[in-house]
Amino acid sequence: MTDLLATLVEPFQYGFLQRAFAVTLVASIVCALLSCWLVLVGWSLMGDAVSHAVLPGVVLSYLAGVPFAVGALVFGIGSVALIGTVRDTSKLKEDTAIGVVFTSLFALGLVLVSVTPSQVDLSHILFGNVLGVAPADLAQVAALGAVVVVVLLAKRRDLTLYAFDPAHAHAIGLSPRRLGALLLGLLAVTVVVALQAVGVILVVAMLIIPGATAYLLSDRIDRMLVVAPLVAAVCAVVGFAASYALDASPAGMVVLAQGVVFTCVHLGTWFTRRRLS
Repeated sequence: MTDLLATLVEPFQYGFLQRAFAVTLVASIVCALLSCWLVLVGWSLMGDAVSHAVLPGVVLSYLAGVPFAVGALVFGIGSVALIGTVRDTSKLKEDTAIGVVFTSLFALGLVLVSVTPSQVDLSHILFGNVLGVAPADLAQVAALGAVVVVVLLAKRRDLTLYAFDPAHAHAIGLSPRRLGALLLGLLAVTVVVALQAVGVILVVAMLIIPGATAYLLSDRIDRMLVVAPLVAAVCAVVGFAASYALDASPAGMVVLAQGVVFTCVHLGTWFTRRRLS
């Protein structure tokens, strides 16, 4: 027990690891909160789309010498608007529009990376560079994360009604279109928050797994909003400590920890249902 505690505590003795863990923890909690609504609305693919579509913005930000969050946010919001435009101006369904837009933008990002290899480190963009987090990056992530959390909690009743019954939301004077746009905007900001920690590839996992895990345990949104960030926070601690002990990817270990928890919960609920049936 003492050795386990020492393993968990040891990484937090160094400044750069403290910043790395802080960014990972903030990103995990923010993604977990938003994932509750993404799971309920059925926007898992939208989270995947936005997380991949920001790649060109990140590359262009590096080339322009501006914070990568600027380009990522512009392309994140732009991809959402482009998906809506394609869906509304053609006979294509939303999932098709998402597939066309996010794969095209992701391919554009890969092309930009390939023609500027000396300026851009592909692995850092795709898989995150949490160990290279500077104090300014931590402040940026904390500020954006706080905005997302405050808005989600302030609008949680409206967003929950939109997720479960958009028609009723419209009947009582709420605008489903505006609530959907708000949720998509928060998704774009959340992707920017998580990019520094886990990169483009693994953002979608953090946007889906905690909410899916919480949904298996309860379909009440108030409980999900407690369970999801709690699971994400625990996985951030365990995954980060394990990555230090094994000299492995912090992003990969955190997401792997979330996947293990989801698997355990899924098997537990499945066995429980079988025993009760």
